[in-house]
Amino acid sequence: MSEITPDLVRHLGVLARIQLTDDEVERLTGQLDVIVDNIAKVSEVATPDVVATSHPIAMQNVLREDVPDDLLTVDEVLQNAPDAADSRFRVTAILGEEQ
Repeated sequence: MSEITPDLVRHLGVLARIQLTDDEVERLTGQLDVIVDNIAKVSEVATPDVVATSHPIAMQNVLREDVPDDLLTVDEVLQNAPDAADSRFRVTAILGEEQ
């Protein structure tokens, strides 16, 4: 059993600048006690020979090789553009005159 006491919870509340009611102190004392006990259990089995992991199964890259395929021509790319000029998309200026 850990050493989470109502006085400790009240002290933590003061440090966090959280005003706690007596009911909240009682509830948080039990909850924090369970959390600290569970962390202690995990610490017991976490040994140096057990490698830390973020996933239980080894991850691998599932993406295919990036190889160029049939490319679109400039005309095909621009055919649905609202406005185009000189083989480029034409857009409204977004910067003011001062820039």
